[in-house]
Amino acid sequence: MDWPNAVFEVIDTRSFSSLWFWIALAVTWSMASHWVLGVPYDMVARAARRGGAAAHDLEEMVRINVDRTLYIARAGGLWLVGALSFALTMLALLGFLYRVEVAQALFCLLLPLSLVWVMGLRAARRIRAGALTGDALRRELRAQRLFTQAVGMLAIFLTALWGMYQNLSRLPLAG
Repeated sequence: MDWPNAVFEVIDTRSFSSLWFWIALAVTWSMASHWVLGVPYDMVARAARRGGAAAHDLEEMVRINVDRTLYIARAGGLWLVGALSFALTMLALLGFLYRVEVAQALFCLLLPLSLVWVMGLRAARRIRAGALTGDALRRELRAQRLFTQAVGMLAIFLTALWGMYQNLSRLPLAG
């Protein structure tokens, strides 16, 4: 028995059956839910616990990231939306019309992330418009994190279902 061939027969290197894809998916959503509007969530928890300098640091970090996000949206928002729409459309067509599995995997990763990005932009606008500080700011960041986690869980679940379908559809039928 040739062990390398046996291993590669069991674990093929396509996207949905690749361990690296699933690690990348988990790390991506873990990072997305930890970094809310570019601010690590432990800063939010520390500011709520300690107040004072920790709360001031959080407010300054959020202000910097909100200003940066809104500047990028103002300066190149239409170009970003156009490029993202083009990329997602291209991945959807390549993946689901032409059955390119890597494109399917990237689409399953990028579509929900783009939704989280849009909601982050809306949260940044709400923070700027309301000049949120203190508890109101932490509530907004918590809500954004909860939304990100919900989208991430749904995305992982649907990606896993699609990946299982893809892997099972390649199995030879017994007959």
